[in-house]
Amino acid sequence: MKIDQVSDHIWSLKTWMLIPIHVWVVVEENGVTLVDAGLSSMAKGILNFIEQLNAGPLKRIVLTHGHSDHVGAIKRILKVKTVPVFAHRIEIPYMEGDYPYPGRKKATASVKKGLIHSFSEDENKNLQTFGSLTPFFTPGHSPGHVAFFHHEDRVLLAGDLFTSKKGKLHKPIPMFTADMNQAVKSSRVVSQLKPERLEVCHGKSVFLPADQIDEYIDNTRYESMMKG
Repeated sequence: MKIDQVSDHIWSLKTWMLIPIHVWVVVEENGVTLVDAGLSSMAKGILNFIEQLNAGPLKRIVLTHGHSDHVGAIKRILKVKTVPVFAHRIEIPYMEGDYPYPGRKKATASVKKGLIHSFSEDENKNLQTFGSLTPFFTPGHSPGHVAFFHHEDRVLLAGDLFTSKKGKLHKPIPMFTADMNQAVKSSRVVSQLKPERLEVCHGKSVFLPADQIDEYIDNTRYESMMKG
């Protein structure tokens, strides 16, 4: 597993399964937050890194969404650490196997029922913050997908809202994306937040992504029109 420091408070842990798979460890005042849980085989490396980082205990796991390459290490981690795991309320029934993910024929549980806590929301549907991280609802790749913004470091942990190629924003993997048009709409969060750096699960960092977003949207919509 490869480890890179993304910013003052964020570390990226990467493995490969045909494509790169990233999770992120975020240092808070009283411990660390794990964003996504990758593959089952990453559990030991994640726990070892958190111990070596010496920034306090693992406090929580927060998920961009519930696909298997984002939740795989949860079971093994929770055997060692008793911490809450959070996802968007819309995502949880798909993760628990109540409904099949859009585009899939069969419902499959990726987590044990009752394990995942839903984000709380205020009257304006703003999602609760987790230490230094604010989740933003970004559906499309999955029904309850979210991205997490670190305001101090100006980093957006975008999960599968995008992939990237050669430092450029690229569309999420089509065969695993429920609604590409919705994903493109959700990508506008980049214009709203204007992060200095954007991290994706499958690809390399993208710097100043707001400078690319209009071109990305135009290109992705054009590709969809040509295929449709």
